[in-house]
Amino acid sequence: MSITQARKGALISEYATTKGDTGSPEVQIAILSERISNLTEHFKTHKKDNHSRRGLLKLVSQRRRLLDYVKDKDNARYQRIIERLGLRR
Repeated sequence: MSITQARKGALISEYATTKGDTGSPEVQIAILSERISNLTEHFKTHKKDNHSRRGLLKLVSQRRRLLDYVKDKDNARYQRIIERLGLRR
């Protein structure tokens, strides 16, 4: 369910705004999106896993808050993030 260290490193290097950047909203949103997609796949086989479903809802709301923050700060940056990740909004 969780992402591997190698995959996390790949996401950080792909979405980092500068060298050594691990905490920018883009990186955080990309990591959360990866975890959300992994949990979504998990629920296709484990339909009654309600404890993990609660964690999924927390991840989705955290990603939403980060996206709202980026949208308030810089709308063009927000548009780039959702296009790169393929998010609906």
